[in-house]
Amino acid sequence: MAIVVDDGVATGATMRVALRATRRRKPARLVLAVPVAPPDTIEELRHEVDETICLETPADFFAVGQVYQRFPQLRDEEVTALLDRAREVEAPTRT
Repeated sequence: MAIVVDDGVATGATMRVALRATRRRKPARLVLAVPVAPPDTIEELRHEVDETICLETPADFFAVGQVYQRFPQLRDEEVTALLDRAREVEAPTRT
C-alpha cells in the first residue's frame, strides 16, 4: 500500500504526477490523503487512486493556506535538508 500525502491540493497538477509515478511502482493499493482541496479537483483525482481522504472541500476554495492559521513557505535549502535527513533515516546502516 502507498499513501500519498500533501498539505493540500490546489489545481491537482503536481499531485496527479505524483500519483501516476507512485502507481507505476504497482502498490497493492494507492491512497490520496490531504486536508483540503477544491471539490472539482478532488473529484478529478479520485480517478487516479483506490481511496481518497480529504477533510475539507470548501466551495469558496482559493488557496491551500486558507485553512491554516500559519502556513509559511519553505526555502529550497530547508526542503533539501529535510530530504537529506529522510534519506539518512531510510538508508540501511552497514556494519
